[in-house]
Amino acid sequence: MVSEAPPFWWKRPGLQSALMAPFGWVYGRVARRIMDTKVRTPVDAAVICVGNFTVGGSGKTPTALTLADAGLAKGLKPGFLSRGYGGGLRHAHLVDLAHDTARLVGDEPMLLAQKAMTAVSSDRVAGAELLVREGCDLIIMDDGFQSATLVFDQALLVVDARRGIGNGRVLPAGPVRAPVIDQVRHADALVVVGEGDGADPMIRMAARAAKPVHLARLEPRNASRFRDKNCLAFAAIGDPGKFFATLDAAHVRLANTRGFPDHHHFGDDEIADLLDEAELYKLQLITTSKDHVRLRSGHGRAQELVEKSAVLKVDLVFDSPHVPSAIIDASVVAFKRRRAGI
Repeated sequence: MVSEAPPFWWKRPGLQSALMAPFGWVYGRVARRIMDTKVRTPVDAAVICVGNFTVGGSGKTPTALTLADAGLAKGLKPGFLSRGYGGGLRHAHLVDLAHDTARLVGDEPMLLAQKAMTAVSSDRVAGAELLVREGCDLIIMDDGFQSATLVFDQALLVVDARRGIGNGRVLPAGPVRAPVIDQVRHADALVVVGEGDGADPMIRMAARAAKPVHLARLEPRNASRFRDKNCLAFAAIGDPGKFFATLDAAHVRLANTRGFPDHHHFGDDEIADLLDEAELYKLQLITTSKDHVRLRSGHGRAQELVEKSAVLKVDLVFDSPHVPSAIIDASVVAFKRRRAGI
């Protein structure tokens, strides 16, 4: 069961965040100490970590997929490394699309594995070593920035331009995973996804630290096929509102929207409600790739919902097209220097 993030995390700091601020201070001190002092393990491949400041979605997975494309274009063999949030595995495991389900390995790894070899492991060192043994020469970590378990050759922090980092407080007073200044200090670059001013404080902080800031956006690949239909959009991702805003910006007619907590496994009643509403009002069901792959591991009417739901496919596109290639090059150079002991 995945719990929903407290709404006050995404509002201006108030009484609730103030009451939890002492716990956030302690959490932040521990997180800073881990990032500053924990001994990181090197592996025999270039490692790019795609992380974010907060819990919840910011665009990490689309960023990781875009970087994998850039690596493939250079003749590299990328592999994804994921903790497999929501999955049930205890040991390092290579995702098998023919046999695994989202309930076993997590929803994001099922998406990543459609692009390249994907290892799921709560022990990120074990997962990385598994990918190296399988011949990967480029490891792209989807999350894991604050864990400080592996040596990173490039570390990116992804932030949503619309939502930013919420109230800016550290867990549990807010959604931030570690003090922002410390996260920026350990990052090589910032990736700002979308439009809005929510990420402006992080952009200024990155600029003061002389860290590059890359601008990107999510571009729908197939939105035109939905524009002549009235749609019921549903999503269980870190920020369902971003998905609905993407549809709206693509001029998709939204009769209704239904948002659920991140990684949510839909219950029978929720599935029935979506199907019944769509049938009653003659609406086209539309959802995200992550939700669609998660529903495929369900039973009963979940399969009916899969069959009747269209998927909005999106690509992460950088404002400067050369950026993904440059990030790959920088990670490979850093890896070669690391391996040579320079």
